[in-house]
Amino acid sequence: MMLTSVYNRGRAVNYANRYWNSHNPEYLLFADDCTNYVSQCLYAGGLSMVFGKNRNQGWWYRRGRGGHTWSYSWAVAHSLYTLLKNGGPTGRCRAVSSSRHLELGDVLCYDWEGDGRWNHNTIVTAFDDEGQPLVNAHTFNSQFRRWEYRNSPAWTPRTRYTFFHIE
Repeated sequence: MMLTSVYNRGRAVNYANRYWNSHNPEYLLFADDCTNYVSQCLYAGGLSMVFGKNRNQGWWYRRGRGGHTWSYSWAVAHSLYTLLKNGGPTGRCRAVSSSRHLELGDVLCYDWEGDGRWNHNTIVTAFDDEGQPLVNAHTFNSQFRRWEYRNSPAWTPRTRYTFFHIE
């Protein structure tokens, strides 16, 4: 049985804007923090964690006496991409064909080399005057950055994007 939750885009975006240039001390800060940050935003927006028996299952983050633990999909870019491609933690995520179909709180995944290994994730936090998404991200902290990321040193002409809409 798939858990369902209501996704509050405003809460997700508010969280993204609050922590775009810092980190929430309730969570660890990773060297490559983009996916951890996006997962926190999605959770703040009301998506339910789905717990598994090991890190390969579900989408979750735990804090306890033994320290912090998390699923790969919570903190690894390619793992979150795979989770979203398969419907996300709620079963209501779907890939859309264009950035024009995105709304606030939706997710973009980036494959810098075009090799099928997804390297980076961002969350939509605004739109420019042309209606194109602006995104927030961690690792190299960004707020209201143009979604294509062409000014990033990671961008290559082979960069591929996947746009995920959360229903």
